[in-house]
Amino acid sequence: MEFPNPRETPDDGLVGIGGNLQWHNLVTAYRLGIFPWPMDGYPLPWFCPRERAVLRFDELHVARSLSRAARRSTFELTIDRDFDGVIRSCAAAKRPEGPGTWITAEMRKAYNDLHKRGYAHSAETWREGRLVGGLYGVAVDGVYSGESMFHHVSNASKLALLHLIEHLRSRGAEWIDVQMMTPHIRALGGSLMPRDAYLDLLAATQKRNLQLFV
Repeated sequence: MEFPNPRETPDDGLVGIGGNLQWHNLVTAYRLGIFPWPMDGYPLPWFCPRERAVLRFDELHVARSLSRAARRSTFELTIDRDFDGVIRSCAAAKRPEGPGTWITAEMRKAYNDLHKRGYAHSAETWREGRLVGGLYGVAVDGVYSGESMFHHVSNASKLALLHLIEHLRSRGAEWIDVQMMTPHIRALGGSLMPRDAYLDLLAATQKRNLQLFV
């Protein structure tokens, strides 16, 4: 599948419509700074927003309450222990726009395939052997793009994110793509970048050839 130049995307961020979620299409899309966002009743849309949300590690803000929770935590934090469990929990999480939202059964299957091929990765939070929080995303050419997160107990998803950030930092990463801004990401120090600036950052990071999950 071929995608148009994302720098020429309209202000609504819609790059194109159609195609499928086969792994090579997804890898090509993420490599270009494009991601899918399924909508019920419509052909598959692909987006590169006019403004992109990113979380730079040197601008990370951890509130005192979260730092205290991390110090006192009895959670177990892991990477890639239960990718399918994380994406299923994200799909079932209640959100303002309704449960499940865009994480369809087809999406779960496609991203599980990406995980098996080494392109999708999760971070998990456990309490007494039970998965209570986590997030998943895609890593292509040394860039991690967060997709979704969930929690069943307070701070579980936030601590999973901080664990992931420490993992990525240890491998030379300096930021993650979070696609769309949320209050949670803004509180952690996330910021918005114009599309062209984001694509410049993406290209510069790809040249570093970081190995994030080896």
